[in-house]
Amino acid sequence: MTRPHDTNPGAPDLIVAETLRGGQAWSRRLAPGQVLRIVDPTGSACVSALFYNSRDPLERYNMADTLKAQYTAFLTTGRVLYSDMGRVLMSIIDDTCGWHDTISGCGDESTAEARFGPGGYQELRNDWHRNARDNFMVELSKVGLGKRDIVANVNFFTRVSVDDAGQMRWVPNNSHADARVDLRCEMDTFVVLSNTPHPLAPARDYAPPPVEISVRWAAPAERPGDLDRCRLSRPENARGFSLTAAYLAEVESEKNGRAPADRERAR
Repeated sequence: MTRPHDTNPGAPDLIVAETLRGGQAWSRRLAPGQVLRIVDPTGSACVSALFYNSRDPLERYNMADTLKAQYTAFLTTGRVLYSDMGRVLMSIIDDTCGWHDTISGCGDESTAEARFGPGGYQELRNDWHRNARDNFMVELSKVGLGKRDIVANVNFFTRVSVDDAGQMRWVPNNSHADARVDLRCEMDTFVVLSNTPHPLAPARDYAPPPVEISVRWAAPAERPGDLDRCRLSRPENARGFSLTAAYLAEVESEKNGRAPADRERAR
């Protein structure tokens, strides 16, 4: 589904709203101008996420470039998620949590068993202990991707600190009830979410809480532009948005059956 930014003059219209139960995975292709909202109703959620160019999944979220380009170690309002091509996949246009983990990765079967004990389907049936890595694998397989395509992910609503010795430590009470984050899609993006425990969370009972997710079209005041907060938050981001705009123009030219070079020759 695609829709130009200038064809939505009214209030933001809802596309989908869902409750993501504990342990559940979710994926969807989003179009430029759509906004993904994730809500933590209890203040104790961890939503692990991956992002890919849905037109060419070889381009995907790059944690290292995202952090070094914006001189940060975490994500919050005004920051963007860069791809490994220097383009902007998503922008954080609103965030009431304030800190989202980018450095500690996702949990897998071994970390889940070490923390929660045996939790396979044979023992627990529908209450089995799902983990982020396996959830990512399931959702990625739906679009022909696999384990080699799993990269460093974002963990929304969680915070991890790093001491002078390089040890990562869980920071409690980072989120709060009804904390939310709004991510504006800047290019065709395949989003994968997993509502599963963070690998460093201290809880010993497997009980990831439900979270609320929704997708809507951006309101007029939320659309990207020269005065957009995400564009202006770092000088490097202006270049990222310019590269993204050039790519979108190329995609549009291909849709119209004419490559950019052909269009230039036709002038």
